Amino acid sequence: ARPDEVVDEVYELFLDLGASDADIEFPIISAIARDGKAVEGIAMPGEGDDLTPLLEAIVRTVPAPTADPDGPLQAIVTNLDASDYFGRLAVGRVVRGTIRKGDRVALLDEEVAEGEKPVERKLSSLMGFAGIGREDVDERVAGDLFVVAGFPEVEIGDTLADPASPEALPRLSVDEPVLRMTFGVNTSPLAGKEGKFLTSRHLRERLEREVLGNVSIRLEDTDSPDVIEVAGRGELQLAVLIETMRREGYELQVSRPEVIVKDIDGKRHEPLERGVCDVPEDHVGTVTQALAPRKGRVFDMRPGDPGRTVVLFEAPARGLIGFRGLLLTATRGTALLHTHNAGWMAWAGELPHRQGGAMMSDRAGVTTGYALDNLQTRGELFVGPGETTYEGMVIGENSRPDEMIVNAVREKQKTNIRTHSADEAIKLTPPKVHTLESAIEFIAEDELVEVTPTAIRIRKRILKEQDRRRLKR
Repeated sequence: ARPDEVVDEVYELFLDLGASDADIEFPIISAIARDGKAVEGIAMPGEGDDLTPLLEAIVRTVPAPTADPDGPLQAIVTNLDASDYFGRLAVGRVVRGTIRKGDRVALLDEEVAEGEKPVERKLSSLMGFAGIGREDVDERVAGDLFVVAGFPEVEIGDTLADPASPEALPRLSVDEPVLRMTFGVNTSPLAGKEGKFLTSRHLRERLEREVLGNVSIRLEDTDSPDVIEVAGRGELQLAVLIETMRREGYELQVSRPEVIVKDIDGKRHEPLERGVCDVPEDHVGTVTQALAPRKGRVFDMRPGDPGRTVVLFEAPARGLIGFRGLLLTATRGTALLHTHNAGWMAWAGELPHRQGGAMMSDRAGVTTGYALDNLQTRGELFVGPGETTYEGMVIGENSRPDEMIVNAVREKQKTNIRTHSADEAIKLTPPKVHTLESAIEFIAEDELVEVTPTAIRIRKRILKEQDRRRLKR
């Protein structure tokens, strides 16, 4: 830990943000949250200490709400959640007045025009917070946090108000999605063998349930009823959603993410990401080299912990697809990376993708060591012996840009001709095992990632070679 440096960094941040003198004069509490210990100043909590210094500092420093509990209701929705019983839940704070269970409340959303009557509904549930949990309550007054049900169309930034005096509060801004990809029903020959939820109905219900409590996820229909376009704030968020669904027993196939572009003053713009990377000093060059082909730019470097450097950079969002996994691999898991959306930038042009073409299986079967031994000289393999494959499945990356169609299930013919023992000694290089993130980065526009509870496979959109050739004509 480096508490003195952290305090200095906080002071610098406040000064950069133009904070007032009152904001800069903040108390410093050192705590071990896991053990429930705290002490004033920069020191190590010891035996007999508890959280009293922290709680007293909060009471002493944080001003109490100065709202009017008797005025007309005004409450701001700051977050969303979901319940299997109530549906979408609105989480927020009462700014003025009192909200009571069973009252009729007006919802002032972004679509309500001036003078138009807002939606009014009766609150079916009202909850408050108790510690880290929730409990049913009869009312919440100004300054209190609340959770209500009864408004399925509520969004972050909406206002809950008294129907007799509907006054909207200033809206909270929510970052727009920057990446989108398609989620589709698994159509591979192995579909239905490894998961529990397989149909488009299962897929749509799960994604709609995700949207109930996650305002940053957007869904759009496509030309196919079995494919849904999902937009999110970044590759990591979408990958976490896919991994969660996978662990829940879903089978699906997803496309390569693409950025959501925007026209500004008649010019094409794309999302800009700003990042902070904390790496060992020996790997600073790795970060800069990895950012260069992705159109990234390092704009600051500063010392971190002993032997480490903090690199600040910015890059187009599409250039950071797969960057986290690459960085962790190159630094052997020692890098720390945080990124956030920083607005829009002019279109940066084409970015390089993988160098080699896909190595595709030409038939279904079980891979053999004999076949893979001959193929590993042609590129990097993604499968080992004894794995099930099918026509159109990508089993490796060719060392050349061209695509290869190969037989990965071929067995050695048995004859009565005696061979040298060296011919029988097959030495296979361990295959590259793709994670979800690396597979999503690897695929091209005509490929998909097949995701099941037990496997991650890469495949062509069109599995049969004849159909792919016919499409190219």
